[in-house]
Amino acid sequence: MRTPASPIARQAAAHLALLLTALAPASGQPGATPKPPPVPSVAVARDLGYFETSAAGWKPIIIAERDGQLWAQLADSMPLVRVESSGSSLRFSKQHAVDASNVGRVGGRLMAFTLEGARFTRRPLGPESGNQLVVKPVRPLADLRREALAASPPVEANRDATPDLVELVSLDRAIHLEIRYATTNNLFGTRFYSQARAFLRRPAAQALARVNQSLEPYGVGLLVHDGYRPWYVTKMFWDAAAPGVRPFVANPAEGSKHNRGAAVDLSLYDRRTGEPVEMPSTYDETTPRASPDWPGGTSRQRWYRDLLRRSMEAQGFTVFALEWWHFDFTGWEHYPIMNIPFERLGAAGR
Repeated sequence: MRTPASPIARQAAAHLALLLTALAPASGQPGATPKPPPVPSVAVARDLGYFETSAAGWKPIIIAERDGQLWAQLADSMPLVRVESSGSSLRFSKQHAVDASNVGRVGGRLMAFTLEGARFTRRPLGPESGNQLVVKPVRPLADLRREALAASPPVEANRDATPDLVELVSLDRAIHLEIRYATTNNLFGTRFYSQARAFLRRPAAQALARVNQSLEPYGVGLLVHDGYRPWYVTKMFWDAAAPGVRPFVANPAEGSKHNRGAAVDLSLYDRRTGEPVEMPSTYDETTPRASPDWPGGTSRQRWYRDLLRRSMEAQGFTVFALEWWHFDFTGWEHYPIMNIPFERLGAAGR
């Protein structure tokens, strides 16, 4: 880390730790803090983002919204830095006010700026349209499917082998489904399931139904993207993933919590409109925004994400460190890896 001469640059070190603290979810029960209003202006929304530089000694800068205003993290000793933005003007203010230069915008959106001689540019995080991020499989999926269906999952001892899977909609019809792996709108851009259904082991399914009921006073419900996943699909994911994507998928040699019916991928929907609520990232996104502690985005996006997390944790689920949408149910290690296709599972309500 360099030690520049100017006051603001002398303090420029890490951006993330204190911003995480400053924008962290409130402790206590779900909904403990009031829901923030929408971002007050298009101008504020256009400046939100993650900005990187190749200049030595500088770390990325996250510009986020809080209380209707723009804030950034520039140094460990400064909890938050107010960002004042107007056209070609961009000022970072706390104990010292520093103006950025060479402010670049495209369609009004902040794309780049120079601060203390360091050129920062926006790093694209996820699709600009807000739809699914897609990565290219490293091998043809037809070949991977054939190999996965012919393979066998690892054998485990001392597990409850009873496949007591419960279809989620049979417990609560207010749980909505958007099963991405039954469509092409998923990480690999292909269909993996022939049926758009979601199952969990009975204790996990019952706990999820309680979560959905607890969310009703907040006007939202659960939108499930995936639950139990046959093992052969996990093997397809692993074999299709490039090395940079593999931290986000399970190793089939160990099996996944999804294979055990003890993990669920989900978000929230608005009970009044039926539309998904906006979160800090898209589902299945392989970028820093996917972290359950990502401090960027808007106050409302973070509020919904944190409401989901606290509601799930209250019923025995634990969030995955890399994905705000992925939750594992307590006791998952006692359940076996399963490889039962959806077609062999009974219809809802049976």
